Amino acid sequence: MSQIIKDLRARRELVWTEANALANTVATENRSFNEQEEATWQRLNADLDAYDARIQQLQGQEQRDQAKEDAFGNLAGRPLDRNAPRSGDDADLDKAFRSMITSKYAEPIDIPVSGRSYYQPGIEQRSTLKSTATQALPVSVYDRIVQHMVESSAVLKAGATLINTDNGNDLQVPKSTAFSTAALFGEGATITASDPTLAVVTLKAYKYATYFEVSHELANDGNVDLLGFLARQAGESLALAYGNDLVNGTGTGQPTGVLTTATPGVSGITGTGTTLGTQGTAGMGTDILYNLDASLAEPYAAAENRAWLMRNASRAVIRKLKDTTGQPVVGADGNSFLGAPFVVDPFMPAMANLAESIAYGDFSRYFVRIAEGIRFERSDDFKFQTDMVAFRCVIRIDGALIDSNAIKTFANAT
Repeated sequence: MSQIIKDLRARRELVWTEANALANTVATENRSFNEQEEATWQRLNADLDAYDARIQQLQGQEQRDQAKEDAFGNLAGRPLDRNAPRSGDDADLDKAFRSMITSKYAEPIDIPVSGRSYYQPGIEQRSTLKSTATQALPVSVYDRIVQHMVESSAVLKAGATLINTDNGNDLQVPKSTAFSTAALFGEGATITASDPTLAVVTLKAYKYATYFEVSHELANDGNVDLLGFLARQAGESLALAYGNDLVNGTGTGQPTGVLTTATPGVSGITGTGTTLGTQGTAGMGTDILYNLDASLAEPYAAAENRAWLMRNASRAVIRKLKDTTGQPVVGADGNSFLGAPFVVDPFMPAMANLAESIAYGDFSRYFVRIAEGIRFERSDDFKFQTDMVAFRCVIRIDGALIDSNAIKTFANAT
């Protein structure tokens, strides 16, 4: 319990003692309040109501802050099980959220991102968000939205660094373009200056939004997972909206995509425009993947967040590569190569002439910036005649590859 709550309770106790004494005096004398006593009684009761409301608000905020911390801590490394039964806490939150819908609570619902930073293979988050006391959506909804966004956005799943900020002002991320160099010098020789050079990448905040409606019946149907429905609608639609830009965005009025900045690594051999060529032939098949790995500098090739980004059809091409005995060469599961997972993204180009169909490297060097968290807003009046509750979900996001050498691409030949 915070010191503020303790102080408020102490003040409330003094007011209650005064009010109780006044009531006892009137009861002992067997009379009604006079005009002055009535005014005092009303003032004391108003003060008690104010203290109660403030204490309840602060206690609720403490619980939400703790819930957010727990949710973000549990999110790291935890797979989403859509069929798992909801916990008692989730059921209570679901019930409370239904109550909020049916009572037509018209205030906007803000979902502030917790100021906690965490790391997991697949997502690295760095947060500069300040704590805010806002009307928050139940934290399990935000938890699920984030998970659905990760499921639907391959760049996030591949290991991008996630930065949360409390506003949409330009965020400058410094990067080095050249390091200092050292050399061997003789005794008494002049040491040549070698200064490092720095540059910045500016991350903005581009708005993506989705809109959907929920019927009154859905809000009150106890057999419907309302939290899961809202989270899926919001998370998947937002991720599909900005997913293409995180891969192919130009950086002008939209995020800068991975392929826009990544460095070309390996090109296919002429005549293999839609495949990787024949396994066992020099420079074809898995040779291309080995060469792409070798094109990375050693720190990136050894990074924990290495991943292969491609379309599902391109992954199928790799899975079909077989050795002379007819066995797959990428392993039994076909989901990884050289210890890095295959991450499927529908916005990656298909294998075609000169198409950059595979990206590989350390995806933690791709930064995704989210400004002001994810914001839910609702309207009970817009669809009043049809008894529908309208929702919209808004995210302000940008992305850029901070180090262009961290990710290399394979381009098919003609």
